[in-house]
Amino acid sequence: MTVPTGIGDTPGTDDTAGGTGAAGGTGKAGAADERLARSGPARRLLIRPELGAVVGALVVFAFFAAQSPVFRSVEGVANWLDPASTLGIMAVAIALLMIGGEFDLSAGVLTGTVGLVTVVLSTRYGLPLWAAMGVALAVALLVGLLNGLVVVRTGLPSFIVTLATFLMLQGVNLGATKALTGTVQVGGLRRVEGYEEARAVLGGTITVAGAEFRVSVLWWLAVTAVATWVLARTRAGNWIFAVGGDERAARAVGVPAERTKIALFMTTAGAAWLVGSIMALRFTSVQAGSGVGQEFVYIIAAVIGGCLLTGGHGSAIGAAVGAVIFGMADKGIVFAGWDADWFTFFLGAMLLLATLANRFVRRYAEEMRH
Repeated sequence: MTVPTGIGDTPGTDDTAGGTGAAGGTGKAGAADERLARSGPARRLLIRPELGAVVGALVVFAFFAAQSPVFRSVEGVANWLDPASTLGIMAVAIALLMIGGEFDLSAGVLTGTVGLVTVVLSTRYGLPLWAAMGVALAVALLVGLLNGLVVVRTGLPSFIVTLATFLMLQGVNLGATKALTGTVQVGGLRRVEGYEEARAVLGGTITVAGAEFRVSVLWWLAVTAVATWVLARTRAGNWIFAVGGDERAARAVGVPAERTKIALFMTTAGAAWLVGSIMALRFTSVQAGSGVGQEFVYIIAAVIGGCLLTGGHGSAIGAAVGAVIFGMADKGIVFAGWDADWFTFFLGAMLLLATLANRFVRRYAEEMRH
């Protein structure tokens, strides 16, 4: 069996497939990874998983910018980067998990769980806000740990395991909120000591060129940068691509597959904590149904960004660009004066086109090996 050099021993340095390490996606035993093949700049560009998303983002921007001057203004950019930022944080984390060959359908509802834990502990039980957020982080990481352990120890599909977690968390969120408040919402965070400081860090705004941008945009850029560095320049990045491309081959060369997958589930949970905290601080209240349904949006953004549903291929930058497309479409439809119901049609069309583009890119990359 031939495997790419660098799996489990040295950090990957190749950047020809979405910033991946040498071990990314080992594929079939005996076949060299296309990311190790020497090729010209044009070919390297064509096999980058985020290429389709970047082209799509430019087309979407040009389309809506031509219809609305507000859309292309600084204020307009700030407007559509707002939803893109929180979506992008989760999409990047989900992309890492998908590259590792797994899914997490509990990520959306977990953002609501985090917010509820933070608000309840700080407003009902008098816990300092940062302490309440720390407990919420521990809860989120525990959920991620349990998801990962069940998947790797039982061999059950992560789709089933995290769907079960989704349903349980949805029930807990609704039942606990009703039991504590008699309604499906918990509020009052603004009155908690330390709220203004926490909001400035996670939920505040910064002024750029006369427009107010959400601080969450900076968090999104930071998360994307860290994830890209991990995939491109670390041993952990090699492991992620290896277990997603061919887990059996990865194990054969010493990759800690179980540990890697558990860490990915916990990373997704940590991102859910960040997004849930941002939303709770921004709105000062949390509904029991917060985040439900968003898990599919996260996955779609990752797929648009170049992640394969089969694992072993994708990039954090691509997922971030996929989130930008969502943000532009979400606000662009409004700026253009369209009926907002067209947004779901747009999502479906983008998912189909991205899947076809990813399939073409992957086939082209495989052909380069011969």
